[in-house]
Amino acid sequence: MSATAPDPLDDSRAPLTRERTHLADSRAALRAMREDVEALDIKDVAANWVNAQVLTRQIDDRIKALADLSDTPLFFGRLDYQHAPGAEQAEGAEGEKFYIGRRHVHDADGDPMVIDWRAPVSQPFYRASKKDPMDVGLRRRFGYTGGELTAYEDEHLSDPSETAATSKLLQQEIERPRVGPMRDIVATIQPEQDEIVRGGLGGTVCVQGGPGTGKTAVGLHRVAYLLYAHRERLARTGTLVIGPNRSFLHYIEQVLPALGELSVQQATVNDLVAQVEVRGTDEARTAVLKGDARMAEVLRRALYAQVTMPTEPIMVVRGSRRWRVPAYELEEIVRELLGREIRYGAAREALPQRIAHAVLVQMERAGEAPDDRVQDAVARNSAVKAAVKAVWPPADPAKLVLRLLSDGEFLAEHAAGILDEDEQKALLQAKPVRSVKSAKWSSADAVLIDEAADLIQRTHSLGHVVLDEAQDLSPMQYRAVGRRCTTGSATILGDLAQGTTPWATRSWDETLAHLGKGEGVIEELTAGFRVPTDVITYASRLLPHIAPGLTPVASVRENPGFFEVRAVDGMAEVVAACEELLRNEGSTGLIAADARVPALAEALTAAGIGFLGPGEETTEATRLTLVPASLAKGLEYDYVVLDEPRSVVDGEPDERTGLRRLYVALTRAVSGLIVAHTGPLPEQLAG
Repeated sequence: MSATAPDPLDDSRAPLTRERTHLADSRAALRAMREDVEALDIKDVAANWVNAQVLTRQIDDRIKALADLSDTPLFFGRLDYQHAPGAEQAEGAEGEKFYIGRRHVHDADGDPMVIDWRAPVSQPFYRASKKDPMDVGLRRRFGYTGGELTAYEDEHLSDPSETAATSKLLQQEIERPRVGPMRDIVATIQPEQDEIVRGGLGGTVCVQGGPGTGKTAVGLHRVAYLLYAHRERLARTGTLVIGPNRSFLHYIEQVLPALGELSVQQATVNDLVAQVEVRGTDEARTAVLKGDARMAEVLRRALYAQVTMPTEPIMVVRGSRRWRVPAYELEEIVRELLGREIRYGAAREALPQRIAHAVLVQMERAGEAPDDRVQDAVARNSAVKAAVKAVWPPADPAKLVLRLLSDGEFLAEHAAGILDEDEQKALLQAKPVRSVKSAKWSSADAVLIDEAADLIQRTHSLGHVVLDEAQDLSPMQYRAVGRRCTTGSATILGDLAQGTTPWATRSWDETLAHLGKGEGVIEELTAGFRVPTDVITYASRLLPHIAPGLTPVASVRENPGFFEVRAVDGMAEVVAACEELLRNEGSTGLIAADARVPALAEALTAAGIGFLGPGEETTEATRLTLVPASLAKGLEYDYVVLDEPRSVVDGEPDERTGLRRLYVALTRAVSGLIVAHTGPLPEQLAG
C-alpha cells in the first residue's frame, strides 16, 4: 500500500492533480444537476392544486438532497476494476474506473462521475481484500482537509508482490477529531459492518455492539441503504429512527441528510406513545411491573370483559314491517366476532352490519329484494345502535388504564392468575383520581395506554424501524415499538452491558420475542474503532460484574490514545483537567453524576470556561459539554474528563445499574480520558 501527499510541482499529469480536477468537475456536475431540478416548470404537468403541492414538495426535497456540502468530500474512494462489472471477463478486456461517494453524480450526457456508495458496484470498496479482490485491481482512498483533496493511498489488490497493510488514511479518518454532531462513516465502513448495512429489507437484525464498534452508525447507514435499494416501497410505508432521548436524536440528526436522505422520521419511545401528558413518575418496582409483558394480558382481559352477551331480542321497524332478531342469534354473531380475534374497535364497527345482515336475510325470505343501502340503513337503526352500545360498548384506552390502576376490585378480577396480591397493590394508585385529565400519568402509564389503544384500533405499521440503545426498554415498550413495524422489519441496536434501567433486557432473544420479531437474526460487533485500547481495557474490568459472558470489545486502533486515572483535590482540579484537554483539537466532555452537575457548572463558570449541555452543538469557540451521566449514553467526545466514578455508581438505585452507568461514562472518549477522583474508586475497577 502506498500513500501520496500533494505534489509541490503540481504537474498537470500528476495523479493527485488529476483527482482534484475530477473533484472540481464532479462538483460542477452536481451543481448542474441541482440547477436542472430548480429550473423545472410544473405548470403544465400538475393536473390540480393537490398534485402541484405534492410535486413542489418532491422537487424541494430533491433540491435539498443535491446540496453540495463544501466541507464534506464528494467522493472518498476509487475502484479500478480489472474487467467491466457484470461483463464477460474476456482476456485483455479493459476494466472500468468508478469514484465512490455519498451520492450519485452524472455529467450532462448522463455518464456517472461519482457512484453512490450503496450501489452494488461500490460494494468491493468495503469488502475486497487480497484473499478476495472481487475483480478489483486497485482501490484508492482519498484524504481530505475540509472539502479539499490533499492525499491519496493505493492498494493493488491483484498484485501478489504487494503485502496487505493497514490503511493510514482509513485510521486517520476513524480517529479524526470531531466538533459538532455525529457524522456519517461511509468512507470507513468495515466489512463486518457492511454485511449488516446491506442486509435485506425483509429480515429483522439485532446488533449487539460494545462501545466504539459503530453500531449506531451501522443502523443509520442501513436505513440509508434500504432507502436506496427499496425507495418506492419505503416511500409508501415510511421509516423511523427511535432513540433514547432528544439529546441523542439531535446528535445523530445530520447523518442521514448528509447522505441525501430527508424522509426518515426520528422519535423517542415517549414520543410514540404520547396520547396523554406525562406529569408523574413511578417508583422503580411499580415501573418494572407496568413494563412487564404480563400487563398486556391484563389489559386484554379488562377490555373484552366489557363485551356482554345479549339477553333480549332486537326489534327493527321499517315502514309497516317489524323484523325480530332473537337473542340467541345475536349471541352467535357476538361470539363469532370474538373468535375472529380482530381489534375491539373493528369488531364493534362490524357488529351493526352483522345484525343488519341478519335482518336482510329475513327480508329476502319474505320476498323483498333489499340492497346495500337498506343494510346500511338497518345498521343505523336506533334499536340496532342501542343494542350494540349495550353489548359492545365504546372503549377509551386511557379510561381503561385509569380504572385498572385505581379500582382494586377491577384490577383483581382481570389480573387473577397473572399478578399476585403484592404486585396488584404496587400497581394501585395511593390516591383516587377523578378523571383522565387530572391523572398524573407516568411514562410507563403512557405505554399501557398505547397498548390498550392498539387493542381497540390497530396501530399503523411502518416499512422499517431502527431502535437504538434498545437494551434499556421494558417488555411493554418493546411491544409499543414492535406494533409500529408489524408488517415491516426492524434494526435493533444496543449493548447489554449498557443497560441502565431496572427493567433492562436480559437477552436479545427476549427482546426480539417482545417485539414480535422472534425470527430476527442477532449479529455481534466486537471490533472497537473509536475507543482507545487503554480506555476500553480499563472499562472492561466492569464486564464480569455487569454482563457476565459478554465478549469484551477489542480496540483495533493503532493510536493508543491518552488515558490517566488521576487523584484530585476538589473541583478546581477537575476544571483544570478540562482546560488541559481543551488545548487539544476536537470536542471535550465533562461527565459527572447528575447530582454533581450543578456544582461543576458553577466551577466552570467561575473559571470563565464556556460549556454546553448534551444535545447542544459544539463549535470551534465552545468545545466543552457538561454531561450528566444519565444522558451520556450514545454520545461521543474526542476527550473526556470523568468526574468521581464512585458518585456515578452511587447515583443509581442499585450497584449493578450504577456500574453499568459507569461503564457507559468510561467509554465516551475517542482520543483521551482522564478519570478524576477524590474518594476511593469502585473496587470493581481494581486491576
